[in-house]
Amino acid sequence: MSKFETLEGRVNMKPEVFLPDDYRPAEDEPFMNDRQLEYFKRKLLIWKADLMSDSKETIEGLQDSTRNIPDIADRASEETDRALELRTRDRQRKLVAKIDSALRRIDEGEYGYCEKTGDPISLRRLDARPIATMTLEAQEKHERKEKVHRDD
Repeated sequence: MSKFETLEGRVNMKPEVFLPDDYRPAEDEPFMNDRQLEYFKRKLLIWKADLMSDSKETIEGLQDSTRNIPDIADRASEETDRALELRTRDRQRKLVAKIDSALRRIDEGEYGYCEKTGDPISLRRLDARPIATMTLEAQEKHERKEKVHRDD
């Protein structure tokens, strides 16, 4: 047995999936086949890279803008802008965690299936919101239930 064969046995080595640039998942192909998984994985990785780049720019911007502004109105305005930017980045940080979770589900073979019902999540829903963990019906039911409990 060669070194490569030994490694291959210990590591999950999937061959790279060819994905044309114009590929879109279709209902008439097997659900969550290798091409669909690769499509969503790439979509999630690109989204994450964009968010991380924005975050880096924010940090650099905040470091550059630490200056003494004598006018109290200007200082208040800058603080408000900074607080808004930090809230936005916090939401994006949470989004990155959801993207990482979706990427883990792809690796574990659970991506694309509702965490409540086990049913396939529609391709249209996943394409619009690749971090979705529930079918539209299960999500709506969850939100209705959440709203009822919030009103108590």
